[in-house]
Amino acid sequence: MRVLLTLLLPMFFFISTTKAMHSPTSSPNTTRRFLALGDSYTIGESVDPSERWPSLLVAKLRAVGIQIEDALIIAKTGWTTDELNAAIDKESPTEPFDIVSLSVGVNNQYRGRTPEEYRIQFEALLDRAIRFARNDPTRVFVISIPDWGVTPYAEGRDRRRIAREIDEYNRINKKLTEARGASYIDVTPRSRDAANDLSLLTSDGLHPSRILYEEWAALAYPIVKRISNNKSKR
Repeated sequence: MRVLLTLLLPMFFFISTTKAMHSPTSSPNTTRRFLALGDSYTIGESVDPSERWPSLLVAKLRAVGIQIEDALIIAKTGWTTDELNAAIDKESPTEPFDIVSLSVGVNNQYRGRTPEEYRIQFEALLDRAIRFARNDPTRVFVISIPDWGVTPYAEGRDRRRIAREIDEYNRINKKLTEARGASYIDVTPRSRDAANDLSLLTSDGLHPSRILYEEWAALAYPIVKRISNNKSKR
């Protein structure tokens, strides 16, 4: 009997190890799920759905053989942090997701909300994003708030004040993102080039054009590719 157990135990270990190695959750062929949370910059106001940065990112990943679903986008033009949070409650997306992005705050600034309120609400959203991402902050990335103050839409407004407030909001979201161990993509400096290059904006004179969204997708690509590669090795 002891001889039989001695022979069976190594065999059981081999079978268990083999199953783990070929588990669907660790296979590089597993289809990834992507949740994009945000406002007008995530939904791609005034551009074709195919030109939204989440759509462009998915296309880049598929081009190199990474299997990924179309992004589930919970975003709407004009949403503040609290409105995004309420929308997530209403949509109730099914967990888990392999990749989660978060980009929100411009409408808090536009409406004159306080930085402290933004900090509290953004932190709650970031923690929620991490929970959606299997409680793994390395699966989450945050995109900074662009500076709309340089656009034609801001004509007649205090552009310097807008820039200062956007910078303050971004200091908050960057600090929280880095503290959690998630990735941060700073698109704000490049957004300010729109002051002298209207091709970076859509015809509404406010929102980014495909040119900028292509750049955002390119910046997110190595982060998401690394996430996909690292998780497939587990």
